[in-house]
Amino acid sequence: MTTAAKIMPLGKALALRAALRRKGKKAVFTNGCFDVIHAGHIATLETARSAGDFLFLGLNSDASVRRLKGPSRPLNKAGDRARVLAAMAAVDAVVIFTADTPLELIKALRPDVLVKGADYRRETVVGAGFAGRVLLIPLVKGRSTTALAAKLAPRKR
Repeated sequence: MTTAAKIMPLGKALALRAALRRKGKKAVFTNGCFDVIHAGHIATLETARSAGDFLFLGLNSDASVRRLKGPSRPLNKAGDRARVLAAMAAVDAVVIFTADTPLELIKALRPDVLVKGADYRRETVVGAGFAGRVLLIPLVKGRSTTALAAKLAPRKR
């Protein structure tokens, strides 16, 4: 399988999810913007993947990232972000979504495990009611795309 084959529309992801369910395989879901990949992302993806047999990654579209992060983001286009994520061994499928939250995607996939960073509280995790369980994982201190972007921004004098 090429990395491009791991990037799929929702319909294909749903067929894959159904096949996993029939085989008794545990599906895991996480999501994010993943604008500039850093060590915190890698730790999150590896931990998420270890929570089951297959990792679905919901990726915010460019328009969604702009609405969430501001007009200067994303730094990388959705197709490029998806291709980089698909190349990672921990990621089994990437589905780009256009809404501000992955709620509809989670409702459709009904993952066995929904993974988010520990900066969330269980009661605030979008889609938690449509997953078997929620797993909150520790963040890697000092690692964020927003912090990296701030470092790269021209300094005002």
